[in-house]
Amino acid sequence: MAKKRRGRPLNGVLIIDKPAGQSSNRSLQIAKRLFFAQKAGHTGSLDPLATGVLPVCFGEATKFSQFLLDADKAYRSTFLFGVTTTSGDADGDVLETRDASAITASDILALLPKFSGEIEQVPSMFSALKHQGQPLYKLARQGIEVARKVRQITVFDIRLEAFRSAEQTGGQPEADVYIHCSKGTYIRSIAEDVGLALGCGAHVKMLRRVQAGPFEELQAVSLTTLETLAESVDVEGYDALDALLEPVDVAVWHLPEVTLAESAVFYLLRGHAVTVPGIPSQCDEGDMVRMYSESRNFLGIGEIIDGSQVAPKRLIATN
Repeated sequence: MAKKRRGRPLNGVLIIDKPAGQSSNRSLQIAKRLFFAQKAGHTGSLDPLATGVLPVCFGEATKFSQFLLDADKAYRSTFLFGVTTTSGDADGDVLETRDASAITASDILALLPKFSGEIEQVPSMFSALKHQGQPLYKLARQGIEVARKVRQITVFDIRLEAFRSAEQTGGQPEADVYIHCSKGTYIRSIAEDVGLALGCGAHVKMLRRVQAGPFEELQAVSLTTLETLAESVDVEGYDALDALLEPVDVAVWHLPEVTLAESAVFYLLRGHAVTVPGIPSQCDEGDMVRMYSESRNFLGIGEIIDGSQVAPKRLIATN
């Protein structure tokens, strides 16, 4: 007999504003406890140094977390020039310090376009990528370095938002940079590469994720706010917390939509491909769609086959 899972069978997506100095998994576990949720998972780690948008999926929403993991991201970061660290960010040990007082905003403005578009990037040893089952950052902390494959990433937008000279900071110059990029982009690697190109070195002093897929920082809720709302659970129940959840299908809103007749729903939920009148014109063979019943219940995602049929790919549990 299967062991009954502890907690509430909660479904939806929560947008956390992850605090600095805390792992993404720790933030996830705190949210799971406060919501007393049976099942939860996040959609891509943020470094402990980083803050900002961290979508957390509860229950059935975890089935679609990959879509959020694969989504574009946007960051605001502060690059500190003249100092390189072991990790490429402020959490690492200082490797070298150079005089970067000659660096100007014009130097950075001239350089940033070289980091736009499709570029190649070597993942940092302090990333969560795994080598033989071990996260790279754990190996890096043991002083172990392994070869990493170059990966192709896309920087859709990179721009200088502010610059502070060495005279203004009383130390080394800093630049505030906005970056909109594809999944798998390491901002610390961009900072290091910019510093290398300028001949002085650099690292990430501050990093904040301001967008992940369809979610923006204005939607994000702090753990402090969640803890405050959780204090009223014994008296008012979970309504205040649950009101913060986005619907399960939010992760796939970018997919075309199809509506199934109730008779077709019966067969779809039993694993059969079904005919759907009115397949969206932009859909081709093999495209994914989000599926709804006539009563607007989200059913899951399916794949277009034979031009007018949809085969189930990932379905919502209905019991």
